[in-house]
Amino acid sequence: MIALFTDFGLNGPYVGQLHAVLAQSAPGEQVIDLFHDVPHYDIRAGAYLLPSLLSPFPASTVFLCIVDPGVGSARRAVAVRADDRWFVGPDNGLFHVLARRAARLDCHEILWRPANLSSTFHGRDLFAPVAAGLARGTLSESRSASLAAPEGGAWPDDLPEVIYIDAFGNAVTGLRAGRVEPGHALSVRGRVLRYASTFSAVARGDAFWFCNSSDLIEIAVNEGSAAGELGLRLGDRVEME
Repeated sequence: MIALFTDFGLNGPYVGQLHAVLAQSAPGEQVIDLFHDVPHYDIRAGAYLLPSLLSPFPASTVFLCIVDPGVGSARRAVAVRADDRWFVGPDNGLFHVLARRAARLDCHEILWRPANLSSTFHGRDLFAPVAAGLARGTLSESRSASLAAPEGGAWPDDLPEVIYIDAFGNAVTGLRAGRVEPGHALSVRGRVLRYASTFSAVARGDAFWFCNSSDLIEIAVNEGSAAGELGLRLGDRVEME
């Protein structure tokens, strides 16, 4: 199985081109569109979202991960084995949180290059063929390496910020739910929010925080938009009271 994790969005040809390469290079492999709306260019948001989405996938899954604003630059291409799953993508911090939380980690700098490599679409021309090879049990030409530190230095274990806003206007944070007691209140943009276990536990229109299905703290309004009604934006800081 190959799972796709990108900031491409579903408009335009980019996701379809990834599928086309994988269909040619790894015919018969199941390809899952896991996540294509990581906030554009936001490597750090992707780094915290990625580990939260892994639990439904079997150990043999290969993740093709592309949040790559530095495509065509000197940043390296890597294949990372974290525990029993493979992750292919740019060495720009995208795998930083994943690597920290893994019990076992092996990192390989990808040395192989295709004959025709676009300077702006390594996802299609470089990362997709490497991911296809791993799904077939073959690692492209590579050498052992260590992941580069993210720009500005290491990031915290948990990020107390809004890192993703979904189509309902719910705001996902980089805080793992297991690190926070439900009895605590959360404050964001001057509003103090109480915990509720689910949407129906509060009145329609009420704002609250909860532990989402990916084990991250999320802010919501029952049958409303937390982003719209609370004025939430990516990067907003959250504090536990």
